[in-house]
Amino acid sequence: MCLLVVLSRVHADFPLVVAANRDELLERPAVPMTVLRERDPRILGGKDELAGGTWLAVNEHGVVAGLTNRPMPEGRDTTKRSRGDLPLFLAEHTSAAAAGTGARDTLVPSDYNPCWLLVGDRTDLFAVDMTGAGAPLITELPPGVHILENRSITAPTPKTAHVRRLLDDIASVPGGALVDRLRAVMSDHQVPEGWLEAVGTDDKGREVPPEVGAPCVHTEKFGTRWSGIVTVPRGSGEAPTVRYADGPACAVAYADASTLW
Repeated sequence: MCLLVVLSRVHADFPLVVAANRDELLERPAVPMTVLRERDPRILGGKDELAGGTWLAVNEHGVVAGLTNRPMPEGRDTTKRSRGDLPLFLAEHTSAAAAGTGARDTLVPSDYNPCWLLVGDRTDLFAVDMTGAGAPLITELPPGVHILENRSITAPTPKTAHVRRLLDDIASVPGGALVDRLRAVMSDHQVPEGWLEAVGTDDKGREVPPEVGAPCVHTEKFGTRWSGIVTVPRGSGEAPTVRYADGPACAVAYADASTLW
């Protein structure tokens, strides 16, 4: 996944809102939505059929965990565990705080290819940095709008700045219009000014297609394969509403996966 937008404790109707675009090779096989764990807790999410795991996991208690990969010019190391296991590991906890503690005490970043994650619930949000040599770096994030792409959350880019501008008044958007507004943001094709100069090459200096700088990505072989919006209601006994598109949100309508609960 290449773009995660999290509204944590800023919207009147939903203490947690997550919007996500998964950018991937178009031919890579995946199931767009399924039950990833039957119970204790029940977890929904898409499933990567090549490496296993998921890019975004949502549990019945309102814990949502998603990841973005650090670009690797040499390709992923297939001898390491799938990064797709990590959102599922975090979503197996009944709270974001417990997930953060579990990550700190259990996970070893060198077991995986490098990535970053966000995990949140109604009361907390944490960033999990899995790119270092030691233990994961767990950072508690304050209430607000948080945007993660394929860079550390502490390293803003023209893309994240552009998305932030598109979300300028998102906290005041009425609940009924929130999904439509977020879909418009996740469907945006504008490549922000300065993106090519700032992050337009990979770690080996090779030019990256400019389309990758937009929130919604379209190239010949790579692009936004999946989009989703998760809204977590205030009531602790209410399950999240999970919406997803098996393709880019600009072309595919969101389906409601809530019947899977």
